[in-house]
Amino acid sequence: MEKNTNMNHTSDDDYDKHHTNEEQEKIILNPNFEDGLNNWTGRACKIVLHESMDGGKIVPLSGKVFAEATQRKDTWNGIQQEISGRFQRKRVYEVTAVVRIFGNNVTSATVQATLWVLNANQREQYIVIANVQATDKNWVELKGKFVIHGSPSRVILFLEGPPSGSDILLNSLVVKHAKRNRPSPPPFYENPDFGVNIIENSEVVNGATQPWFTLGNCKLSVGQGAPRTMPPMARDTLGPHKPLAGNYILVTNRTQTWMGPAQMITDKIKLFLTYQVSAWVKIGVGVSGSSMSPQNVNIALSVDNQWVNGGQVEVTVGDTWHEIGGSFRLEKQPQNVMVYVQGPAAGIDLMIAALQIFPVDRRERVRCLKRQVDQVRKRDIVLKFSGLDADSFDLFPYIVKVKQTYNSFPLGTCINRTDIDNEDFVDFFTKNFNWAVFGNELKWYSTEAERGKVNYQDADDMLDLCIGNNINVRGHCIFWEVESTVQPWVRQLNKTDLMNAVQRRLTDLLTRYKGKFKHYDVNNEMLHGSFYQDKLGKGVRALMFNIAHKLDPSPLLFVNDYHVEDGDDTRSSPEKYIKLVLDLEAQGAAVGGIGIQGHIDSPVGAIVCSALDKLSVLGRPIWFTELDVSSSNEYVRGEDLEVMLWEAFAHPAVEGIMLWGFWELSMSRENANLVEGEGEINEAGKRFLEVKQEWLSHAYGIINDESKFTFKGYHGTYAVEICTPAGIVLKTFVVEKGDTPLIISIDLSSM
Repeated sequence: MEKNTNMNHTSDDDYDKHHTNEEQEKIILNPNFEDGLNNWTGRACKIVLHESMDGGKIVPLSGKVFAEATQRKDTWNGIQQEISGRFQRKRVYEVTAVVRIFGNNVTSATVQATLWVLNANQREQYIVIANVQATDKNWVELKGKFVIHGSPSRVILFLEGPPSGSDILLNSLVVKHAKRNRPSPPPFYENPDFGVNIIENSEVVNGATQPWFTLGNCKLSVGQGAPRTMPPMARDTLGPHKPLAGNYILVTNRTQTWMGPAQMITDKIKLFLTYQVSAWVKIGVGVSGSSMSPQNVNIALSVDNQWVNGGQVEVTVGDTWHEIGGSFRLEKQPQNVMVYVQGPAAGIDLMIAALQIFPVDRRERVRCLKRQVDQVRKRDIVLKFSGLDADSFDLFPYIVKVKQTYNSFPLGTCINRTDIDNEDFVDFFTKNFNWAVFGNELKWYSTEAERGKVNYQDADDMLDLCIGNNINVRGHCIFWEVESTVQPWVRQLNKTDLMNAVQRRLTDLLTRYKGKFKHYDVNNEMLHGSFYQDKLGKGVRALMFNIAHKLDPSPLLFVNDYHVEDGDDTRSSPEKYIKLVLDLEAQGAAVGGIGIQGHIDSPVGAIVCSALDKLSVLGRPIWFTELDVSSSNEYVRGEDLEVMLWEAFAHPAVEGIMLWGFWELSMSRENANLVEGEGEINEAGKRFLEVKQEWLSHAYGIINDESKFTFKGYHGTYAVEICTPAGIVLKTFVVEKGDTPLIISIDLSSM
């Protein structure tokens, strides 16, 4: 890959000079307690200094003393220090603390570093920096980063977390400027062997199962009668293929769910390559009394004894063959990698055919998608000119230069209230996105954390920013079906009070913001939770849609869920998502759109496209609502994002893409950001901006003998420059969606 050395190039000397002042910063005073407990206080508890504790069993890891936060009555009690006035806004800091716990028979607990921020308008905010699982046996290091975007009046850093009655011990706590790690170079793939199966004897020819072996005491044999065609998702990636042998591995005598065939592939895996996983699977009755309910089948990898998901599918005993598809990527050198097939209950026979694991040429996929995009997203445009000078037309060609200045395809991002205090964040946001969604600020647990105390101030601030910049906004979310996300006071309500609270939430939200949100995620993640349905009955989900539509008919009402597009979760397969939507519609719910969150790892286009094709039969617009990708290598991260952007843009059923953030420390996933915490656009961000540029159409040529200039272009805003004998004429026009050619009339006589 060619690297542009002129972009944001920083020499080692410049880089070091940039950080020479960090040693002079003293964010935390008395970090090692050399000056006793000066500058430290207890957060609703007592703090004590020790040289040792527990009869000499606990001594400092470094220095001579450590502090104890004791007499804690609640989890938020701990040791704290105010750092107001000693930090710079928009500067990334790294916190390193050495901690452990003691007392009350608690042997292990989470210790968390948190910032309490009081903003100038007296708005309180809590920022989680990091947490660690601490024990009463050893000191452990707690490490994380934070950035403060605004100009708060007060900031306090404190430790919290363990249950009441147990103590937090702190040996040291240091805050310093976080150095920006230089990005790793793009991976070099020597002989990547795209499309070549790394599984040996996948078709078990000649009746032999070697080098397959069993996990557990199950038995392997070879059967005949498997499909002779490759599974569709693999075929989509690999293209035409010779017929398969029709053999399969039969696994019998299974007494545990994890029993099945396995094969070592350690030496065949290449780091940072994306691998597609594909197979046919089926299950049989097996021993008498085995389960007849639907069963999960999982192709998994054991990477140094850690489970890695290679794809899952739900099948039924006696059913037909099912395709299983997934993907994975390894970014650290493993000692041992084993692939195995598992899942069905004990006693159920398992059949696997044509298991393939092969590296994917994702750049070739993108090249194909770009050709497809021309058909899906572009419209024929005819510039029809009048008023040409007939005498000069034959002698002087009229040159036309067309440049698209804005693509109207919805491309948005998640934002948080704290983000908009940073003018650099706002600048990138407003220049590169035309839609937005709020991370947490519209969720019920944010607007009404305590019963009856409703506060929409954060959401109002964010909505004002978006409206002021002509940015459309999705409403996320009215309810969240996963019980762990429901605030405690709501969980404690009886059925009658809960129904009243649900109706009040709908009325408050939908009337307050009537006409202002273009979409709403009505009841988030219904495939992964059922709190409201369990408490209020099956009909409550459709009721939520119907009441919302009655209160505000203008927004599209969405379902929204995760792992729909990647084959990783049988609970949210496209088939189950389709059933959910059809069930809601059968109850009269006004389902207006299908939300695919898109928190995806190592994306493979064929797998994503397969899910989109299946969901498109619903005839509803599909949006990627929370798209993010993650890789420790910024170039690979950018490639992941490029794959997803083009896959969505090339599919006719997809009508919008929302990223789940872009700024470091403002995202829910690590190694997912496009912009560093202090504003530098990283390699993934550069790739994102390059894709955006490719989504702008350009054309150049001369007016033909019919006084026309024709081209194909994306929807959006254009500027056209016409060079005539009399001078240069400038005009703008807008291309809307349409099936017929768009004719733009331009009169040159009056210009």
